[in-house]
Amino acid sequence: MIGHIFRPKTFTGWHMLGVMALFFGTIIGVNVTMATFAGKSWTGLVVQNSYVAGQEFNEKVAEAREQDALGWKGVFSFERGVARYRLLDASGAPIRLEGVSVMFRRPSYEAEDMTLELLRAADGSFAITPQIGDGLWLVDIQAFADSGTSRPFRENHRVEIVKGSVR
Repeated sequence: MIGHIFRPKTFTGWHMLGVMALFFGTIIGVNVTMATFAGKSWTGLVVQNSYVAGQEFNEKVAEAREQDALGWKGVFSFERGVARYRLLDASGAPIRLEGVSVMFRRPSYEAEDMTLELLRAADGSFAITPQIGDGLWLVDIQAFADSGTSRPFRENHRVEIVKGSVR
């Protein structure tokens, strides 16, 4: 009777088929899951057309040199949830602006990116209270001066927001 209980089981072809199905099913399942996550995350795309971006490079360098020659300095701050911007001339006097546009971008995930138009504050600066979360942000600013310059003053900042203020 005891020999009947401990009798060795035979490993059949059906057992091998089950082992193979579990093995390859696990590999395929993991691959499909990873491919799905990869398809829903950051694409890695920085520009739509790298050839066109390369052709525009020299023009952008010339614009940056013209902007630097003005001697203007932008002052961006983010404190207690308020983004504030002002533009100063070479002597430190404020420059009257028509408007300021700010794009908040995550460095590696475009789903939270937003472009906002700042509003003129009583002190002459431009400000807005955006609803953005903590973490790293790329801030691209375009200030449109009343001085008749044909191009906006452009400026970029990389900031870390912690509890509503720049760290």
